[in-house]
Amino acid sequence: MAGRRSPWGGGDKGGDETGDDTGETAGGSDGDGQSDQPRGPRNPWLPPSGGDTPPRRSPSIDEIFRSKSGRRPGGGGGGGNGGGGMPRLPQRPDGKSWFPLIAGGIALVWLGFSTVHMVGPKEQGIVTLFGKYSRTIDPGVSLTLPWPIENVNVTDVTSINRFNIPEGEGEKLMLTSDQNLVDLSYLVRWNIKNLKLYTFQLEDPDQTVREVAEAAMRASVAEVPLRDAMGGAGRATVEQNVRERMQAILDAYRAGVAIQGVEIKKADPPGKVVSAFQQVTSAQQDAQRDLSNAQAWAQQLTARAQGDAAAFDKVYEQYKLSPEVTKRRMYYETMERVLGGNDKVVVEGAGVTPYLPLPELRRKAAAATEPQATVPAAPASQGGQ
Repeated sequence: MAGRRSPWGGGDKGGDETGDDTGETAGGSDGDGQSDQPRGPRNPWLPPSGGDTPPRRSPSIDEIFRSKSGRRPGGGGGGGNGGGGMPRLPQRPDGKSWFPLIAGGIALVWLGFSTVHMVGPKEQGIVTLFGKYSRTIDPGVSLTLPWPIENVNVTDVTSINRFNIPEGEGEKLMLTSDQNLVDLSYLVRWNIKNLKLYTFQLEDPDQTVREVAEAAMRASVAEVPLRDAMGGAGRATVEQNVRERMQAILDAYRAGVAIQGVEIKKADPPGKVVSAFQQVTSAQQDAQRDLSNAQAWAQQLTARAQGDAAAFDKVYEQYKLSPEVTKRRMYYETMERVLGGNDKVVVEGAGVTPYLPLPELRRKAAAATEPQATVPAAPASQGGQ
């Protein structure tokens, strides 16, 4: 810039002013033998030269940004205990960093947790290689490749799973073979028999088991009348049919599920006809009671008739042995049975009164032997009477 003084030093002479970036003065002499003034920009990082101070060497860029407090180029703040920067890890006694050891320890822990797997006695594990089925591991300690190469999903396959249909206090109406409605509540017990099929074959195996149970129950109830659906031996038949149907359907789906049992917990009429149904049930119970009483009475009569027939057979056997003796004995037994409770006694024979009032005589004798009741004495009269 002609006519202006440079802020970095130099005169105001025209022409090109040159100088090196070392800050040293350009040596030379003019006609007077005097040295020329420094020309060109002065290094702002060096003190001005002159006097007895020797010229300093220009520092490098690393020396410019390096400080005694441990700052590095590009750092935003002081290191060590200074604020604003990343704290530095302490060094080992040999002067090396702890970072490799810490990173190695973390890697070992990660490898241990992702490669060694403990499977319980009631569990099995599914091993997937990059998300695809690889194998099934049994109870015990198993080794796999580290995550995310191989992943293990452990599931309980022995414990019995249970669910109720319907859930809560809802109403589940089903139609019987005699066109009646019944409100059923039942329990289904199942477990996993093939973990691979259970995990990969169906999208939602639990919901599938629930829907299959409801379909099998409706089909089984539709084959029996209301009486069998509500109790007795018919209920056990329905439960067995539901279990077999469910297992057949789930095996066709390849669901990997085993049905352990089905239990009907409640079988009631619909809520709107409960009162009428109770009356019908009460009438049926009364009819059943009367029928049972009639059957018992018939059995008693039959037993009595059989006993009489057996007694007659015995008498007939004796009659065949001695007819006259048997006839007389039967006559005496019959007269005793007929006249045993009669108050009149008829005696036939010469010199005997045709009628003897024996009953009256017996009563008089009994009255004479009884002690007479004591009569209380009359109270004495008062008033001089």
